[in-house]
Amino acid sequence: MLVVCIALVGCKSKSQHTEVVSVNDMEERWKSFPLPPVDIQQPYPDEEGSKLYFTIVENPEAFIHEQSRRVLDLLYFGPEDKFIPKLNHLEYVLDNYDGISACYGGGDMKGIILSNQYIVSYHQEHGAEALIEENKGVLCHELTHAFQLEPKGIGDYGSSELFRVCIEGVADAVRVLSGGFPKESDRPKGGHYMDSYRYTGFFFAWLVNNKDKDFLRKFNLSTQHLDPWSFDGAIKYALGDTYNAEDLWTEYQKAMGDI
Repeated sequence: MLVVCIALVGCKSKSQHTEVVSVNDMEERWKSFPLPPVDIQQPYPDEEGSKLYFTIVENPEAFIHEQSRRVLDLLYFGPEDKFIPKLNHLEYVLDNYDGISACYGGGDMKGIILSNQYIVSYHQEHGAEALIEENKGVLCHELTHAFQLEPKGIGDYGSSELFRVCIEGVADAVRVLSGGFPKESDRPKGGHYMDSYRYTGFFFAWLVNNKDKDFLRKFNLSTQHLDPWSFDGAIKYALGDTYNAEDLWTEYQKAMGDI
């Protein structure tokens, strides 16, 4: 299945941004998990963004593997989890892309595109150090698409809004929880969890921090046990039958001062 997902620039909320585990604990837990080699591609090697990337990221494969372990640690309980997708090949393409970043591919091969134009514009506005942090956040979002599980019985990314909300909400939740949204003011206020991306992602992060530290892992796993998958069914799978999505959303909105 082809999955193409655009990473959005986002934020950090001081009440939601938490490191779930220390970096050392994460590295130790996932050091035995086989990560795929990274095939770095530069179809436009003379582009400023493509050249700039290698001046700020000294070892791209190590950088990508570090973020991969962070993503895996937020999605799964440990390397022994049987549902973790096993990737044999990961492409990372510095391309002239009309957007920020996207994930593509299927099966045991995935690829991530990063926009040369975005590299340049972000660097010009924020500087090299901020670009590295932004790249981490974008990577966490896209690597989530490479490693997350997909819901069953509700169509696919191109045909189902519910499918897309699940996929993009989980990816932005991983970015929130990994510290990839640096500005508190960027948390979207109001809306609904079905609005996807940051709306859903910050909601999930709040559930991790306030209801169950394993919520996101269980929510991800629900996709393999519910057929057809549903949002409320996944909430109940993760937190118990006494919970429902609408009531939790209202509680979250009140806790954040949005209502």
